[in-house]
Amino acid sequence: MHGALQERDGGPAEPAPARYNNSTSMAARLNPAPSRPPEIVELRRLTARDLEPLLQEETAAWWNTLEWDFEKSADLVRRFVDLRALNGYALMDDGLAIGYIYYVLEDAKGLMGDLFVMREHRTVERENLLLAAALHSIVSHPQVTRIESQLMMLEFAGSRAIPGAANLLAFDRNFMRIDLRRAVLPESRMRRAISIDRWTDLHQEATARLIAAAYQGHVDSRINDQYRTTAGARRFLHNIVQYPGCGAFFRPASFAAFEPSRGVLAGISLASLVSPDCGHITQICVSPEVKGSGVGYALLRQSLMALQDVGCRAATLTVTAANDGAVALYERVGFRTTRRFSAYVWEGFRG
Repeated sequence: MHGALQERDGGPAEPAPARYNNSTSMAARLNPAPSRPPEIVELRRLTARDLEPLLQEETAAWWNTLEWDFEKSADLVRRFVDLRALNGYALMDDGLAIGYIYYVLEDAKGLMGDLFVMREHRTVERENLLLAAALHSIVSHPQVTRIESQLMMLEFAGSRAIPGAANLLAFDRNFMRIDLRRAVLPESRMRRAISIDRWTDLHQEATARLIAAAYQGHVDSRINDQYRTTAGARRFLHNIVQYPGCGAFFRPASFAAFEPSRGVLAGISLASLVSPDCGHITQICVSPEVKGSGVGYALLRQSLMALQDVGCRAATLTVTAANDGAVALYERVGFRTTRRFSAYVWEGFRG
């Protein structure tokens, strides 16, 4: 998701380079000259005001395409840009910011937080200009060995060229939606003795261990390396609970399944609100011991019914297209794929 930008990333700002000066472009409008290709500019040379038309269009795009309220994320971008604390680049065309990308560094990993180009100016070539600039900057940091991105507004095409192809892994992802006003969610008998309760913060450590176990060898652990260890899953969980990248975490629609006989966590379904009347399943997984026993469906059903109860008209989720079993389950429940996007991973560029 686009949740890489977080409040805790805003430490002391580095000395700010000179602000981008568009006086030349204003003069050019009075004295037209031959058009020039768009220019890549560091975000630290801009202010939130420079990005405002771009962020307004992006906010509308997230709403119209995904039914997500992007305003809180846009506000974080504005804040960090004005602090000169956001790593990334803008694409400037005759003084207008027509696109941008930002990234975050986390230990040995770079995270592409967001990329958006205005519809009128959007081409694969222009998106790739921003991608290439960010990649070049990230790999210049000697500690970085891996870069991850899930850029949901990037134009999707399975055959599109991507910068850094020699070190690239690409994974198709489905954005799926269910109409909760028409959804029929029948109860189904579980083939294990399971109790389901509301998820609470007391379950965080057990949930981190569960995620690491559930995703061992799973394709999603190739996309997000936080799934590979308990420590990484703990950080992932903290991010989705505390920060708005996948909406505002919504405890009333988040559930945990337990095996009473062993007293262990067997599965979780965590939900957020991405707009006042649209929910999102941010994470759902079950332990290897109960996989295939109906626990996943029971948890998903509980989350969806809780979202229905608070008046949500729809719910969404994302899933890797190659995860056939999960896609089939979501389709049986009533989810339909409304958008495709790619998760990209670059690695192996260090000796």
